[in-house]
Amino acid sequence: MKKVALLTICFFVVSLVFSQKMITRSGEIKFDASMPDLVEIAATNNTVSCIFDEATGDFVALALIKAFKFKAPLMEEHFNENYMESSKFPKATFKGKVLNFSASKLSATKTSYDIEGDLTIHGVTKKIKTKISLILNARKITATSAFSVKAADYKIDIPNLVKEKFAENIKITLNFVLEEK
Repeated sequence: MKKVALLTICFFVVSLVFSQKMITRSGEIKFDASMPDLVEIAATNNTVSCIFDEATGDFVALALIKAFKFKAPLMEEHFNENYMESSKFPKATFKGKVLNFSASKLSATKTSYDIEGDLTIHGVTKKIKTKISLILNARKITATSAFSVKAADYKIDIPNLVKEKFAENIKITLNFVLEEK
């Protein structure tokens, strides 16, 4: 009887520990560097990986640069070869923390938190702080955020010939549906 009780307790402890991490491998990141009334410079990546630890608030995301898709194949080629140098810098990462996070506060109503951490793009790491919204629905957490970065901050060179076509502040939005794995 004691063995059964001990095994049951171990099972619940292990389940609790492993159920605190939420994950996705199909998160979405979009960026838009378009200027009004000019050519659209925007792309979407639907294969972003993310892990969110409900126990600690740790939030980690990884995007492969070559997975960003543009409407125009030539633009995608220029993005990978000339601007992002994706063979040299194949990924972008974020490692941070959702501040003052409490799993007990999650609900079907959007709850906004501060999130801060290190964003690495093009081999350059910068600290960022922004807002993230979390919604709990059917044991899944939807995480959404929007913020801006500057290409120059990440040593992404935009040639003078086309510089006026690029927004200085590049808008980035993310949408992750995280679930227990």
